[in-house]
Formats: sequence, C-alpha cells, structure tokens
Amino acid sequence: MALRKGNFILIDYVARVKETGEVFDTTIEETAKKERLYKEGEIYEPKLVVIGEGWVLKALDESLITMEAGKTASVEIPPEKAFGKRAPEKVKRVSLRQLTAKGITPSIGMRVEYNGKMATVRTLGAGRVLLDFNPPLAGKTLIYEVTVQKKLRTVKQKIAAIIHRRTPVVEEFKFTVKEKKVNIKMPEEAFYLEGIQVAKRGVAMDIQRFFPKITTVKFTETFKAEPKTKT
Repeated sequence: MALRKGNFILIDYVARVKETGEVFDTTIEETAKKERLYKEGEIYEPKLVVIGEGWVLKALDESLITMEAGKTASVEIPPEKAFGKRAPEKVKRVSLRQLTAKGITPSIGMRVEYNGKMATVRTLGAGRVLLDFNPPLAGKTLIYEVTVQKKLRTVKQKIAAIIHRRTPVVEEFKFTVKEKKVNIKMPEEAFYLEGIQVAKRGVAMDIQRFFPKITTVKFTETFKAEPKTKT
C-alpha cells in the first residue's frame, strides 16, 4: 500500500557522504559499531517519522511517499537540499592562544566553540588555527539508504510510538484511550528521569496535534509504600 502525508512509519537508515562513502548517521547498532560511530548510551532502533512533519531532512521526507514497507530505497540529496553549500567567508584564522586560554587544546577535525558558535578545526600552525564555521556536512551530497520497517495503523500503536519517541530510555508506558481522554501510567523508572516534565509536555502536545478529538492527556504517578519488615 502506498504511503502518504500524515502516515506514521518506523524507518531504519544508513546515511553516507557520497563523495567519500563515510557513514555519518544510522539507526542500526551493528552498522554504528562497524563504522566506529557507536556511542555508549545511544539507543539504536527504527525511527518514528510522521510523513510531512519535517522530522527528517525535507528532501528525505518528500521521498518517503514513494517507498514501500519492507523494501530498501536509496535517496540522494544534493548540498542545497541538505546542509547548504560551503561559504568560504565562514572559514577564519584565529590565534591559538585564544583557544588555549579557554582550556581548549585544538586538533584537526575537532569541534570547538568560539564566540558562541561551533566550528571545525581545519589546520594548525605558526600559532594560528583555521576554524570552519560551516556545518560539518555543508557542501556534501548525502546518500540515505532507507528501509520502511513498519506502517503504524491503529491509534494505540501511534500513541505508543509518540510516547516512546520522547522517552526512549523507558521500556514501556501503559496507557488507555477513552473517547476524548488518554490516561498514561508512569512507570517508576520514569519518575526521576532528567527532563521528564519537558518530555511529558511534548507527548501531550504531540497527541493533541495528531488526534484533535483528544482534549485531555493525563499522567499518573503511583508511589507505593515499602513493605514493613517484621522485627
């Protein structure tokens, strides 16, 4: 069945720089480890995308409606539709001393903050550092190998995916949907999660955006007393 705008889908992808073949992003743990991109604590799993919502690069988003579930498709994205062309005026030489005074020991390829902006160190020498303030992927043609793993069809599937997107480190939230109300039971492991209040607000806003008939999203936290030990 063809995909269309507004569909909830789960995708896996491997993203490469066309010119070098370098993988810079992936949802697949095995690939991340193979390409030395793996980060401890990062969650590698299919990514939720609502087609047309801009949750991925626009050119990739637009191509999703041409794909089929279970099949892998290749999408080539030129620089102007990715991270833009490189601007020579955004490459500047600065004094090495200005960086070392901030406790930064620069090395080629390192990302550093300078005057409130992020830059990549391109060259070092004679007490000077060449900083590139262009986005790291500016000027690059990108290749995305995308597999649509699943199309979510039911309201429950979609709400579960919305909750998981905001709180991926928590295994599962139990919830009920009744007419205009969603009740979400908070698992104990989520009570003290950093940023949980922001995540809850994001979940509520997402649910009400995609399901306008739902007017109330309620989160319930239940604290149980520890059983008393007999003396």
